[in-house]
Amino acid sequence: MVGNVNSAGNTPVDLVVGSGGLLGGAVHRELRRRGLAVAEAKVPWQDESQAEAAVVAAVQALAARSSRARIWWCAGAGVTSTTAAELAAEERVLAGFVAALAALAPNLTVTVFYASSAGGVYAGADDPPFTELTIPKPLSEYGAAKLRAEAAVKSLVAAGARVAIARVANLYGPGQDLRKAQGVISQLCLASQLRRPLNIYVSLDTLRDYIYIDDAARRCVDFTEVVDQGAPGAVTKIIATGRSVSVGAVIGEANRIFRRKVPVVLASSPMRRQQARDLRLRSVVLTELDRVPLNTLAAGMNEVRRSIEARVRAGEHWA
Repeated sequence: MVGNVNSAGNTPVDLVVGSGGLLGGAVHRELRRRGLAVAEAKVPWQDESQAEAAVVAAVQALAARSSRARIWWCAGAGVTSTTAAELAAEERVLAGFVAALAALAPNLTVTVFYASSAGGVYAGADDPPFTELTIPKPLSEYGAAKLRAEAAVKSLVAAGARVAIARVANLYGPGQDLRKAQGVISQLCLASQLRRPLNIYVSLDTLRDYIYIDDAARRCVDFTEVVDQGAPGAVTKIIATGRSVSVGAVIGEANRIFRRKVPVVLASSPMRRQQARDLRLRSVVLTELDRVPLNTLAAGMNEVRRSIEARVRAGEHWA
């Protein structure tokens, strides 16, 4: 059973998988802010075999250091428009990670955090606001892949692991990958800086819960620490503000902050069928963790604006 002490030490160690991404980087910073030494694993998604090898090597190195570990899976290159083949490759990498952990189970006490997507898994669900009690109903292959990934990570409970599944709302913040077809707040800031039109593929009354990246990371770490102190098992929690804003209101806020109208074009796309109009969210699990101050949308958007201004001045380019 998990929990036996091996030849390694028993001081718990943390590993963030996907530390180069928006959430992974923020979780890494939050753990460091709490005075913890944190290992990193950046996943080369462009090559499936290299990606799996990197993850497995990081897990094995962690187990060699200590018999107690917390692993933070914040990795993934997929978005709603990602093809089924690309998502399948990511799932195989995750399966390799799960298999490596299961093989180490006799000598490793482990808590695994997995970052899932609230928007992906609840896009087709009924009766918002959606909670952890809502039956998931994806509209896209991306959402379905997230549900399969959740199940794969939860399978580690059979080996004695503690598993924290975070269904995260729409993240935004400085450092977002602007090449991905996501992140309306970052894309609005970029459009304003470059004075180029931004295509909006959903109706302006579309509701989303936008959570600033540092707030999300803090809640993810708080949530996982609670799970880490409990008995082996899996807990799922929505990480969101509980306040939804329409896309039209976000555009209006951007116009106010930038003091000029952001060039926006309302466009059509077949991808619209994979987007829910109303994605209000409300957590009913470990709600005491949600009683902390959050950044306002205006404050968070202003930080994104400053970051993108600096990146543009530095000569960064985007296709």
